[in-house]
Amino acid sequence: MKKLTAIEMQVLELLAQGYENIEIAQEMYISYYTVKRHLQKIYKKLNVSCDRKAIAYYYEEIKHAS
Repeated sequence: MKKLTAIEMQVLELLAQGYENIEIAQEMYISYYTVKRHLQKIYKKLNVSCDRKAIAYYYEEIKHAS
């Protein structure tokens, strides 16, 4: 796995907390399209294809390890 940037990690954490993409954008003061771009990068780095798999990875590999 390639390392996530701090911003990508924040997007993933909010996603795992149940935020919708538009809510992530509002929370982070970025555009909806920027959120989508961050998610694309996250999916590629984690080698997953959707939100559900990224969230599962977050809880299994990232949250569990801390």
